[in-house]
Amino acid sequence: MNRRELLAGTAASAGLALVPHLAFAQGAPVQITFWHAMAGPLGEELKRLCDAFNAAHKAVVVEPVFKGTYPETMTAAIAAFRAGKAPHLVQMYEVGTGSMLAAGAAVKQVWQLADETGVRLDPAIYMPAVRSYYSLPDGRMASMPFNSSTPIMWCNKDLFERAGLDPERPPETWEQVVTAAEALRSKGGAKVGMTTAWPTWVHLECFGAIHDVPFATKANGFEGLDAELVFNSPPMRSHITRLLEMAKAGTFTYAGRGAAGDSLYPAGDTGISFNSSGIRAAVVRDARFRPMAAQLPYDPAVRATPNNSIIGGASLWTMTAPDRSAAEYKAVASFLAFLARPDTDASWHQRTGYVPVTLGGAGLSLAQGYYARNPGADIPIRQLNRGEVTVNSKGLRLGRLTEIRAIVEEEFETALQGKQDAGAALDTAVARGNKVLREFEKSVSR
Repeated sequence: MNRRELLAGTAASAGLALVPHLAFAQGAPVQITFWHAMAGPLGEELKRLCDAFNAAHKAVVVEPVFKGTYPETMTAAIAAFRAGKAPHLVQMYEVGTGSMLAAGAAVKQVWQLADETGVRLDPAIYMPAVRSYYSLPDGRMASMPFNSSTPIMWCNKDLFERAGLDPERPPETWEQVVTAAEALRSKGGAKVGMTTAWPTWVHLECFGAIHDVPFATKANGFEGLDAELVFNSPPMRSHITRLLEMAKAGTFTYAGRGAAGDSLYPAGDTGISFNSSGIRAAVVRDARFRPMAAQLPYDPAVRATPNNSIIGGASLWTMTAPDRSAAEYKAVASFLAFLARPDTDASWHQRTGYVPVTLGGAGLSLAQGYYARNPGADIPIRQLNRGEVTVNSKGLRLGRLTEIRAIVEEEFETALQGKQDAGAALDTAVARGNKVLREFEKSVSR
């Protein structure tokens, strides 16, 4: 996305900055409980947002409450709903989207909230790759995008230079990545040529999105609970085979499941690493080398030009309770409108390292000179907006996705041990994962 498009996005979103102090009945402020999973500095930033809203809206008080990890927060929210005491808002990680959509009356989706309260919550202001993840097939938004990230490629300029590689030209294709990793190990003295965090998110989910290859049927689950996993297709097999061959050659080091690989790159021993864009703050703080952020590579043999990657992070879900009033729902809507303002989104983006979820937030950050002062900070935005969003790149809508990721990584580990090839690993992961999906389908269809 170029400067003109981003600035146009700012103008298109500017109307939200003018959302008035919404009228509420006189009396005590409306109390809104907001459960979240952000500890430490991120939790402090979230509280700062709530404090700013409260200061500007005397009739509403939003109280943020830390509830533990994402899974712990989800479990607590479900238990609270069953007890009739659900919070007004809950932050839910992206892999929980399918489960939340199946929650029925437990949630009030964004489009419903906007219709009932009259508060404008416009899907068009959000980046397409962001809003599509949290929307229904017809485009209506189910939850409000909040903290979003996407995996990108991080390179070590110092090690590139020692290896005789151009430190200003990161690899663009997977063939170039393989060549670079070999040089980084043999010539650059890198202890680790290439590594990765979030193996399934990066190397199957996003690889599929970038190359317009399905992860599952039914538009990756968007069109029905009866979706079936199909990530054992030839393009996926070829890519996993490539990783296994690199591991055998000593140019790829497996760092573990989930976020386990996030600590290797900032330490300086890795030439190329695939991580969430959300580690930017840690890289800036800890790196004692020249870091370089770059877009995820693609395989021209699969697709001539790459599409967008898909997001991680979390969104905000409005929950219901037996005695919840119209004033409370209106207060929730007004807070969500505040978060969607370009100035709020830009500030959150710049202070946390998460990507701006709105076009206006990105455009305002550009106009303020943030990307000029922080080279590479716009890489995840450009990657999320490259190509076009397709049914295979708008995200995943699958129940128990966390469990499916763990299955994939378990089978990948078995392949790394030489006990099966890429095809067998993916075939087994698909078979096991489809059993999980059928169990989930039965659990929500009763």
